[in-house]
Formats: sequence, C-alpha cells, structure tokens
Amino acid sequence: MTTALVLAGGGVAGIAWELGVLRGLADAEPALADRILAADLVVGTSAGASVAAQITSGTPLDELYAAQLSSDSAEVAVDVDTEQLFARLGEAMAGASTPEESRRRVGAVASAAETVDPAVRLAAVDARLPVKQWPDRSLVLAAVDVETGDRVAFTRDSGVSLLDAVAASAAVPGVWPPVTIGGHRYMDGGAWSMANADLAVGAEHVLVVRPALEGAPDPWGDLAEEIETLAPAKVHVISADEASVAAFGTNALSPATRPASARAGRAVGAAHAARVAALWPVARPA
Repeated sequence: MTTALVLAGGGVAGIAWELGVLRGLADAEPALADRILAADLVVGTSAGASVAAQITSGTPLDELYAAQLSSDSAEVAVDVDTEQLFARLGEAMAGASTPEESRRRVGAVASAAETVDPAVRLAAVDARLPVKQWPDRSLVLAAVDVETGDRVAFTRDSGVSLLDAVAASAAVPGVWPPVTIGGHRYMDGGAWSMANADLAVGAEHVLVVRPALEGAPDPWGDLAEEIETLAPAKVHVISADEASVAAFGTNALSPATRPASARAGRAVGAAHAARVAALWPVARPA
C-alpha cells in the first residue's frame, strides 16, 4: 500500500462537497483525479463512507457528481441544527472521566433518541450505493459500538454487508437510528473521529478530504494527532473554505444543501489540484 484517500464526515452536504472536490481535481488534472480515485486504500467515515462506497463502485465520477446537482433525492429530510446537535451531545459527555465513557454516553443518546424507522433510513442509504457489494480493493469504513464506545473498521472481510457498514458509519447519534449488526448496535464513526485518518497508517501518500474549515476543531478526534501517526507519510488536507461552509448552512443533513455544496467543493478541488499533484505519485508501471 502506498496511497490512501481519507474521506471525513460532514452530513449530506459533506457527501456532495467531497464529490465536488474530486470533480474539481478532475477539472484541473484529469490524470491526477484518476490516480486518486484508484488509491490503494480508501477510508470513509459517515458522509465519507458513502462517498468511499460510491467512488470504489466503478461508477464514473461525472455521474456521481451530477446526481448531487439533481433535485431528485431519496434522502430523508430532517430538521436539525448541526451546531445545536453537537452542543447537546457535548452536554451528554460533560464530566466523563475517559474518552470511552464519553462515547458510551453519546451511544446512550443515540439509543434513546426518537428517530425515523430503521428501515426507512436504510432505504435512503441504499439509494446512495450504485453497487451493493464490497469492491475488490481496500475499503475501510469506521463506526462506533454504542455500548462499548469502541471503534470498528469494517472491510469486505468483516462479514458485514456494504449497506450495513455504510449505514452504521453514518448513523448520526440523536438523528438516525443505530444499525444492528451481529447482535451489536453501531453509530456514526464520527463519534470516534470525524476523519479516522489514522486508519491510513502505512500509506506513503495520504490525501484527507475534510468538509470543515482549516484549523476548525473537530467535535471528536484530533486530525493533527492522527496525521502524526501517519509519519513519515506525505499528507495533504483539503479543507472547506468560507463559501463551502455557507453552502452547508445550519443543517448539513438537509438534501437541499447538495447542489450548492457540490459546486463549492468543485471550486475547492480545482484550487488544490497543483498541491495535490506535488504530493501524489505518478502511476506505477503496469
């Protein structure tokens, strides 16, 4: 393994934005985008899990990006203020003595919340997946056990369906129902870290796509610390700009954010192309 693409969480807006970033890289450097999409390892968390499953499905990037601009969507509309949600979860974690206890408290919120029917949520996630089977390549999707607070990294060897793994990774606590797999209930991998970039350890070149302002603190995890674990890898982070954050709005889970977020991401991706090209290796000889 020499290259890794890490796709972080960020709601429905984050899915559109990350696909936009990849489309923007393709605008500026088509061959570079092809090499990034063919990364030896793809790590996805929450929104990034959906994007990871999409781009490893063999579906053309143009098609995936165009879908974000369409008014047609199977996403479930939910009225939530993202900042208020994180504040509420922060209150639940207040006073916890360990990170594990903090995550268990978040898991308790996830388990007790009144949400849509699990089947309705699963159908929405299913509609995101062009292909329902795991790809024949290294794809890792992060989720968190609601009871233990432990992180799990789902792969094609985990004995879990791709749909369940993506849904678990994107089960935002307090908004979407936890996903039951093999007798355990799982919630959003972002409850451990919004990027889980440390799962890319061993790669020599790592690109992290993160739908948040550069330097903005993560509600969970610490991207800077995770990047340190990747040393001596060459790492580049593509972060959102102010226009992107404006596109996300106050409800990043709203399907209405998709077109503006995709376009904002496309501009960001094009702006980063030269720096990513300096990081990413050229294609290896066949």
